Amino acid sequence: MFWEVKAVKLTRASVWTPEDPRLRPAYAVPEAAHYLRLPVATLRSWVAGRLYPVSGQRRRSKPVVHLDDPKRRFLSFLNLVEAHVLAAIRRRYGVQLPRIRRALDYVRREFHVDRPLIEQVFQTDGLDLFVESYGKLINVSREGQQAMKEIIGVYLQRIERDARGLPIKLYPFTRDTESGAALRSDPRLVVISPTVSFGRPVIAGTGIPVSAIYERYKAGDSIAELARDFRLEPSHIEEAIRCEAA
Repeated sequence: MFWEVKAVKLTRASVWTPEDPRLRPAYAVPEAAHYLRLPVATLRSWVAGRLYPVSGQRRRSKPVVHLDDPKRRFLSFLNLVEAHVLAAIRRRYGVQLPRIRRALDYVRREFHVDRPLIEQVFQTDGLDLFVESYGKLINVSREGQQAMKEIIGVYLQRIERDARGLPIKLYPFTRDTESGAALRSDPRLVVISPTVSFGRPVIAGTGIPVSAIYERYKAGDSIAELARDFRLEPSHIEEAIRCEAA
């Protein structure tokens, strides 16, 4: 069975180097929340923990996403991808950080990976194990667990990986993320890559920042004018506007 197969250990020391652009602090929490279509407070609780009362005192829970820049609390590209995957869990079942953390810790122990949400093993055997563990924690039926797996799978398919299975691109959602059908039909016209435009969203295959398109749209240029000037299809212009205006 799948949990009897152990993945190759992938630790930060063996996979990442300090010069890797995917580790550079790049996104303030509000900016990252905007790209991921998340409430700022939700993302902040994921990366900084949440305050809660204990015996008359306020304590902070441990974060679920461990920032590569904990001092300034900026997200790296990898942190952005981790939060993107966590958004799939939040979208359907709400945020219950202790339970999510326990389920992820279980996958981390079983597959000997430091960052289960971005390792490719999570997309295969690890996802099954996570869904099983998380489903038991919140008493989700087998049908509910399958639905959870399908939704998380849709989010995972928005991540492009290199030959080692490590994330290199993220295609953020530009449309309503409350509808499962909308998730599956959301086009991949906007992409985020740590090596293009300082990690800001661009039109896929062009390197044109969506912010440049959106600023001209706000200034009064029509979609037809922008499509002509940037030599893009109108659908690309519309996706750029959706991404920035979300």
